[in-house]
Amino acid sequence: MCGIVGIVGQAPVAPLIVDALKRLEYRGYDSAGVATLDKGKLDRRRAEGKLVNLERRLGDDPLGGTIGIGHTRWATHGVPNEANAHPHFAEDVAVVHNGIIENFSELRDELKADGVVFSSQTDTEVVAHLVARELKNGASAQDAAFEALKRLRGAFALAIMFRGEEDLIVGARNGPPLAVGHGDGEMYLGSDAIALAPFTNAITYLEDGDWVAVRRGGMEIFDMAGQPVERARQQSVGTSLLVDKGNHRHFMEKEIHEQPEMISHTLAHYLDFAGGTVADFALPFDFAKIERLAISACGTAYLAGLIGKYWLERYARLPVDIDIASEFRYREMPLPDNSAALFISQSGETADTLASLRYCRGEGIPITAIVNVRESTIARESDGIFPTLAGPEIGVASTKAFTCQLSVLAALTLKAAKARGTISAEEEKALVRQLSEAPRYASQALKLSSGIEKVARELSHVRHVLYLGRDTNYPLALEGALKLKEISYIHAEGYAAGELKHGPIALIDEQMPVIVIAPHDRIFEKTVSNMQEVAARGGRIVLVTDEKGARNATLDTLETIVLPDVPEFVAPIVYALPIQMLAYHTAVIMGTDVDQPRNLAKSVTVE
Repeated sequence: MCGIVGIVGQAPVAPLIVDALKRLEYRGYDSAGVATLDKGKLDRRRAEGKLVNLERRLGDDPLGGTIGIGHTRWATHGVPNEANAHPHFAEDVAVVHNGIIENFSELRDELKADGVVFSSQTDTEVVAHLVARELKNGASAQDAAFEALKRLRGAFALAIMFRGEEDLIVGARNGPPLAVGHGDGEMYLGSDAIALAPFTNAITYLEDGDWVAVRRGGMEIFDMAGQPVERARQQSVGTSLLVDKGNHRHFMEKEIHEQPEMISHTLAHYLDFAGGTVADFALPFDFAKIERLAISACGTAYLAGLIGKYWLERYARLPVDIDIASEFRYREMPLPDNSAALFISQSGETADTLASLRYCRGEGIPITAIVNVRESTIARESDGIFPTLAGPEIGVASTKAFTCQLSVLAALTLKAAKARGTISAEEEKALVRQLSEAPRYASQALKLSSGIEKVARELSHVRHVLYLGRDTNYPLALEGALKLKEISYIHAEGYAAGELKHGPIALIDEQMPVIVIAPHDRIFEKTVSNMQEVAARGGRIVLVTDEKGARNATLDTLETIVLPDVPEFVAPIVYALPIQMLAYHTAVIMGTDVDQPRNLAKSVTVE
């Protein structure tokens, strides 16, 4: 969600901080601000809305200073306005914060009893006043920050700056990520390596419970007992990640069109196309010996996991339990010794998914993760990781990360099936060959844009849409509805087609578009029966199918989107593209903020 940047530098830092914050825009935010220390004086500029508003403010009223902190805020406590924007001040202290201070209410009451007057609705301002109170009591800046940190409960990443301290920023991490960047006579803090990429590729990631004193000459990291700790310094891949829309109107459009290449890269990492086999990649458990697999994730990653469940159970005969991570973490699921866990997260920092991982860690079962960021917390805390190789995904609505997650899950399915003896060598070779063709099929799907845009113009005039699918197309129906909701703000629901007459059919009338995802597979005829039920009630059907399905549907449709004939195993990867394009074109026609839709964040690092 929110983004943090801090610089202890040699040149004026305000413009550098704003440029770094731009690289974090993909996380989602609703206000932004920068504070600097210049000639001993703390000053700040804040603005509601996008960074362009902050840039305008700084253009009219610049900030000097070679030390500063900046922030993009996604509102949790308090409405999104300038008063609630970060940085927050309390006398000699400036603070920026990602996360939630869970005990802020009791701390606020305590501070009010001491005569403190608050100027915002946020939980963050409490931190600034706690540090300021310690300074008043005679503590040094570093000790004041430490004493305040000990009072906090919740998930937080913090950067704290002090009046009169021209060579110190204190950072802290408990949940949301925070990294230290190493420069030559300069040091940096950032909530993402991408933000620090213009300055350095030498990164140290803080672990939960760490806090750090950052100075131009280096850093010192401590634990919450105040003891010095060592953390590895590593080279980040962030410097190689260019965040640029190229010739596309939006990042989402660019990322949709990058999918054939990214799917190819990901599959090539896990499959030996020449030999027609699964590659020999390491696992922290033996698929042949486990009896159950628990999968947990959030949002689109959960829907990727749901498709993975269908694949693993069908091809590998491995029972799979899948949960939304925010439910998994609380329902205390029993995990027998002969089970394993798999977590899926684009960012590798999703708070509920990380909490679920730690529950499984406490149960003593082996843990794996599918992530797009190898240096992320989920990656570091897993016994084995499966990178998706999607590159940076800037659009909040996940596209290429989803299809790359599916690509990894498909490879893992073959790995499991081979280990469990449920497919033969010939079947393995055939399925690997099918997956090798997925990038080509995806490229062909991208050519359907004109027909999809025609449907989008119809959808832009309605307020409700229904998506239907069976088997692996059911999770795709859920994903299609999610995408449409996320970026066009049209209410949409996804259902298993067989559930239509168990309630949703009551919604069908002449105004209701029904998008049916139905390649001509072994259950196509069942789905056609559901379409007949929709047609009989005047529903406007949009059929997403292949040539054989289009010939055999025998129904009048508002539009039929015809994809290439794709093997059933590969179909979910390929059919994801038209449902993404449908949501994208609808949102563009409606004029919404496609890349940064309202109220949403790219990486949800708090519960």
